[in-house]
Amino acid sequence: MSKLILEQVTKAFGDFYAARDISFCAEEGEFVTLLGPSGCGKTTLLKMIGGFHQPDSGRILIGEKAVNNQPPEKRNTAMCFQSYALFPHLNVSHNICFGLKQRRIALSEQQSRLAEALKQVGLENHRLKMPAQLSGGQQQRVALARAMITRPDVILFDEPLSNLDAKLRESVRFEIKELQRQYQLTSIYVTHDQAEALAMSDKIVVLNGGSVEQTGKPEEIYYRPANRFVADFIGAANIDTAHIAPAEQPGFYRVRCGLGEFYVRSTTPPRAEHCYLCWRPEDVQFISQPQKGDNHFTLTLDKMAFMGNLTEAWGHNDTGLSVRLQLLKKPPVAPGERACFRLPQDAIHFLEPVS
Repeated sequence: MSKLILEQVTKAFGDFYAARDISFCAEEGEFVTLLGPSGCGKTTLLKMIGGFHQPDSGRILIGEKAVNNQPPEKRNTAMCFQSYALFPHLNVSHNICFGLKQRRIALSEQQSRLAEALKQVGLENHRLKMPAQLSGGQQQRVALARAMITRPDVILFDEPLSNLDAKLRESVRFEIKELQRQYQLTSIYVTHDQAEALAMSDKIVVLNGGSVEQTGKPEEIYYRPANRFVADFIGAANIDTAHIAPAEQPGFYRVRCGLGEFYVRSTTPPRAEHCYLCWRPEDVQFISQPQKGDNHFTLTLDKMAFMGNLTEAWGHNDTGLSVRLQLLKKPPVAPGERACFRLPQDAIHFLEPVS
């Protein structure tokens, strides 16, 4: 395993920039996810790291060695593909050992690594089966074992779970993360699934239109988004414009927005007096009667949906502002009725200035 560094990497296809001045690093043994919508440049970055595309400018370093001009076979990386890319005419063992055979690793070493890899992914009893005889989850584990057995400096994942059903995707997700953590694999993982990124990553790089919107730990990305795009893309968020003024107490602010006036505590000061703000739907609390000093507001509920562990609700205030709520308990009100809600002082997060 090695440290991976990208320095101002740019790649254009004609007038279209798939990557524009991309910089980030993955420390040794770190799991870094490239997250963003379709067409944002995730897979292009992955292919440049693997050597399948060459950047127009910038540097890619693996273990502090620039690899821009090295072909894929000269880079000690391994790719775990979205489509598994297993050889249908080879059994599980031969699929897993294919990379070792190409590298002319001694047969005894191949057998030793194969036994270890089969145990790691729980396929000891399937070693002689053909890919068509395996489930989707088992095929994905074969692809993972094939990537891991070469002991790469960096392992690359191109949306490896997108072809699995929801339940199996969750199971294999934790298998991949556990193996990555156990063997300290430096990993770059591409996905557009926010839940996947939050659950698996040590670090997330949020991409949009070929540029980095924000880089940070999952908790930072979710609770302290850098701008409206990140707030809206990662989970659900209520976003509004606001006028902000410092309060008497340091670290507190008086905020006037479409929902009303609020008293807000924030360790990060606003970047302007007039800026965007956001808050997560799950932070809101239903209250029967507001108390003095509460950050409260009243909505007319438009619709409600019982989801088991929570109740989704949508409503609007007297100005027509629409709000989304996620409540742990179903409130004793029905659609069409008015209800009062409270926001904790630290639930509101300041975003970029209003231009």
